Amino acid sequence: MKNILLFSQKLVSWYAVNQRNLPWRDTNDPYRIWISEIILQQTRIVQGIEYYNRFVRRFPDVRSLAEASEREVLKYWQGLGYYSRARNLHTAAQSIVNEYGGKFPHRYEDVLRLKGIGEYTAAAIVSFAWNQPYPVVDGNVYRFLSRLFAIGEPIDTAKGKKYFTELAAELMDRSQAGVFNQAIMEFGALQCVPSLPDCNVCPFRDECLACSHHTISHYPVKQNKTQTKSRYLYYFHIHDKKHLYLKQRQDKGIWQNLFEFPLIESEKALSFDEIIQAFSSKKWLPDGLISDFRLRIENRKHVLSHRILYANFYELELKHLPDAPNELIRIAHTAIDDYPVHRLMQFYLEKNSRFV
Repeated sequence: MKNILLFSQKLVSWYAVNQRNLPWRDTNDPYRIWISEIILQQTRIVQGIEYYNRFVRRFPDVRSLAEASEREVLKYWQGLGYYSRARNLHTAAQSIVNEYGGKFPHRYEDVLRLKGIGEYTAAAIVSFAWNQPYPVVDGNVYRFLSRLFAIGEPIDTAKGKKYFTELAAELMDRSQAGVFNQAIMEFGALQCVPSLPDCNVCPFRDECLACSHHTISHYPVKQNKTQTKSRYLYYFHIHDKKHLYLKQRQDKGIWQNLFEFPLIESEKALSFDEIIQAFSSKKWLPDGLISDFRLRIENRKHVLSHRILYANFYELELKHLPDAPNELIRIAHTAIDDYPVHRLMQFYLEKNSRFV
């Protein structure tokens, strides 16, 4: 770029004309900025707006979030996925109440220490709320800057992240850090998009090295690709006319503390005989009580960042559902909405509401 000092001015001018009207841009409340940034991780803007509005209506400030139960917070997060985000929000809100008297900390270093907040989110909060000059570097920023300067440094390495953060800081107009950060992310989201960007209308067309070299598709560079593995899930909707069984996940995975039907998990697809054998070994029901397995959903595909899940749902309807064994709970059909569930469970419940 011939004159790097003009970069910020050109970017902010573009933003003034092209920015989207989003609810979290009308506030400098660090709490609401925080909520929006966490929701927008792994979530599309259109879906995020609905969840943001619903979430802040129920939890309008740090204290209301801190005082809620984790189950309720997870319920309001239901459908967004990556539930560790909601658990971290809850934990961080309690920390803010306990350590800062319910007032959001101003210092970048203090914000960064909160559970679930990394460098990007901390920079977003302090720059949007108080105009502190910390650069935000997300996927949109990586893509834009790597194309603009034809940077071959991989973005998924510590060295690459440090390089791009320093570059963004160098380009920033420190007097309007918040607007600059909003603008550079918006530019990547709307103009310098991943596939087939319209370079003819880009204000940086003449300066963009990737455009002049016809190498737009080469950037950003990544060194490592996430390895995905398949996993097969076999759920059992065990119920009578009034009650059903649920199980709460206790492991440290992304669905920790969410509720689901009793489940058999496998690294390979199981035959029906193998499913029955595994079910029987769980001792969820007394011997001789099973009458019929009805397959309601077969191999429903659900893609996560590191897993491809194939979910199967079997229904077992009994005349009378016994008291639940230790690892399960028996609840009334009418109480199912009180329990936070993951997306696969939500899909089943929506498709088979007449059975629940």
